[in-house]
Amino acid sequence: MADPRADPWLTLIGLGEDGLNGLPPASRAALDAAETVFGGPRHLDLAKVGDRGRAWPVPFSVAPVLALRGHKVVVLASGDPFWHGAGGTLSRHLSPGELRCLPAPSCFSLAAARLGWNLQEVPCLGLHAAPYDRLTPILHEGARVFCTLRDGAATTDLAAWLTTHGFGASTLDVCEALGGPRERLRTARADAFDLADVATPVLAAIEAHGTPGLPRASGLPDALFASDGQITKRPVRALTLSALAPRPGQHLWDIGAGSGSVSVEFCLAAPGATATALEARADRAVNIRANARTFGLDHRITVIEGRAPDALADRPDPDTVFVGGGASEALLTDLWDRLAPGTRLVMNAVTLETEALLFRWHGAHGGQLLRAALSEAAPLGAMRGWHPARPVTQWVVTR
Repeated sequence: MADPRADPWLTLIGLGEDGLNGLPPASRAALDAAETVFGGPRHLDLAKVGDRGRAWPVPFSVAPVLALRGHKVVVLASGDPFWHGAGGTLSRHLSPGELRCLPAPSCFSLAAARLGWNLQEVPCLGLHAAPYDRLTPILHEGARVFCTLRDGAATTDLAAWLTTHGFGASTLDVCEALGGPRERLRTARADAFDLADVATPVLAAIEAHGTPGLPRASGLPDALFASDGQITKRPVRALTLSALAPRPGQHLWDIGAGSGSVSVEFCLAAPGATATALEARADRAVNIRANARTFGLDHRITVIEGRAPDALADRPDPDTVFVGGGASEALLTDLWDRLAPGTRLVMNAVTLETEALLFRWHGAHGGQLLRAALSEAAPLGAMRGWHPARPVTQWVVTR
């Protein structure tokens, strides 16, 4: 039986800064056979495809490529097209038999080779189209990070961001046009960055120094969050995150999100975890968005202004739900009817009325009840004493 992938109409070729000289025979053959070649202006120039070349439209779209289905088409991309490249975007629209990929070494691989860093130990970020705040969850003393940047001027912006966020002592290895005749590597300290005329494409290799970075345990200090005081306090948040038990790729509904601190820590706890933060008050929704940006999670936390259950009517089903505010019999009934079997529900109560609601639902549906009474040392006249917080009752149940 013939392999249906033996003769795809579309070939995705990874191209380095050395252009045609660096292409292996299979890539050269596919390029020579192509009727049409798509790529950025720099790639088209490096590949010397002449009038067969077509630059990507602005704004970017793969529609012109898909319109030529059945013709011999090549798409040029930098290095490995499936690492921060066009590969993932194209493959979502194609069956496996339509696409063949012929990668080249990525800029991350080239940077690792130049600097002697083990690539499997270094996070690789595409910051050419993302905010520098994406670094927040992964930077710590001694951390190494590779990140692609938009252009040469962005290296100065990155150095300023690092300095502002306490990492001014970090070393930046600026890697320009890796793998080609214009290749250049230069080093500078972030808080004394003075490199000029940085060429594109550019990658920055960060070795972080300055502050310890974010703790990895649940229960971050309350002061790290923008809040009007409506926040799940640190000790209770740690108990709540333990009960929510975040896992990679899971999605949280954070109902009555307040400052969004639970959503933030849920996403920090597990790779690829996401959250929908529902908040009725517009001013608090502003705080949630600010916290999502600060922690580099604005692409993983969706903020919705409104009240449950109506505002959640069209949202994808969650893996876990936290009710931090606005609990009622009607809300729990709606959630119980809607949630899929296996969904985890965590609810905290501080009022007698909400506690009574949890007692009834625990009696009807089981789960675990926890009551936590916490006190914090505080001044008491000329001495100190325990200042008790309101007790919290927590109900955890799997639908």
